[in-house]
Amino acid sequence: MGLQQKGMHGAWASRWTFIMAATGSAVGLGNMWKFPYVAGSNGGGAFVLTYLGCILLIGVPVMMAEVLIGRHGRQSPINSMREAVTDSGANSRWQVVGWLGVLAGMLILSFYSVIAGWALDYIFLISSGDLQGINGAAASAKFSELLSDPSRLIMWQSIFMVLCVIVVVGGVKKGLGIAVETLMPLLFLMLLLLLVFSILKGNFSAAVSFLFSFDFDALTWRGVLEAMGQAFFTLSIGMGAIMAYGAYMPQNANIGKTILIVALFDSSVAIISGLIIFSIVFATPGIEPTEGPGLMFISLPVAFGSMPGGLLIGAIFFVLVSIAAWSSAISLLEPCVAWLMEAKNIGRARANIVIAGTAWVLGLGSVFSFNIWADYKIAGFTFFDFLDFLTANIMLPISGLLITLFVGFVLKKDVINFEMEGTSKEVLALWQVTIRYIAPVAIAVVFVMGVYDKFF
Repeated sequence: MGLQQKGMHGAWASRWTFIMAATGSAVGLGNMWKFPYVAGSNGGGAFVLTYLGCILLIGVPVMMAEVLIGRHGRQSPINSMREAVTDSGANSRWQVVGWLGVLAGMLILSFYSVIAGWALDYIFLISSGDLQGINGAAASAKFSELLSDPSRLIMWQSIFMVLCVIVVVGGVKKGLGIAVETLMPLLFLMLLLLLVFSILKGNFSAAVSFLFSFDFDALTWRGVLEAMGQAFFTLSIGMGAIMAYGAYMPQNANIGKTILIVALFDSSVAIISGLIIFSIVFATPGIEPTEGPGLMFISLPVAFGSMPGGLLIGAIFFVLVSIAAWSSAISLLEPCVAWLMEAKNIGRARANIVIAGTAWVLGLGSVFSFNIWADYKIAGFTFFDFLDFLTANIMLPISGLLITLFVGFVLKKDVINFEMEGTSKEVLALWQVTIRYIAPVAIAVVFVMGVYDKFF
């Protein structure tokens, strides 16, 4: 079989479209929601510097490896991995990597759509004026009211899933391509608008000091592990999305340079989001930057409700969060849809209905975890928490680890040299050392510590 495959799903219109798509996949709730409160809990600037270092040492090399496999196979992650294994004469058991990534993506999509539904709800909740002048206790009650209402959660979960299907059913160029070329510039425009607001109306100097003052005494080893984990998960590594998008990447695009741009955009969104959120937090008495996950849905509404023009800006903020979640979710849906089209030779519309419908049904378990199933536990977890732990702490690290080992030690050199054509010998050598020895160790540490934290 030749080194250059021809895919059945089409290709991105340009390298820039791939950059927008990969950035859209990477930029999600992890940037808008998790990064600010994790940074806030780990001393700010020292964490940010460690996080950026981990992006370069772990995130970028593994992302390059995923794109390489995807572009070589030009199919779904499952079949691209099968092509790479076959062409390298490797043990067929390596094919599990493709299955693991796609399955993880499906499970993540099922509960991700539920969380994204919260953001959609808050667009209208904050626009209605109900949060005007609200205090922390009242904001917490509003959020609890949302979580305790299954029908309301299901409505927003369903709307979000339909939005994803509308994009993915259009295919690579007319659906995904047009969507990312529209959504990502809109996301960056809204992000800059919110940044200007935070500079004018928030305590921007305090936010800058918090995020960029390097107090390494405040950064514990636990914080370093958090930075490693955040760097790994923020780039959508190990869940099939980047491998699937890599399958549609133009052959003349340089993988290394392209992924560096994606990592730059992704990190910029995370840092700018942190500046926006902390500017607003520090301008509002009684709210701390270390308040955890409730920062977005409890603390920020209080802040928006107390600021001049805050309700409009708050609505824009939750539109921004929803767009980020949407661009990520379509990248989780696409690998499963592509595989079903290949495996069963069915049309894209039918494949979308089957996969999205399956994820929607599975997502009901997450919906009910916050209300009628709240007392039912799986190994001590609610259904939602169990899926979150299974994917984030088990499946994604194992998938990422196997990808580094396969590309580092098993994948045929001819394939690597062909896909990395145009990369200097020095950069290629550095990448291979990183993918063989540095990234696997770092991912293994994240995996072991993640499991240890939950059970010991």
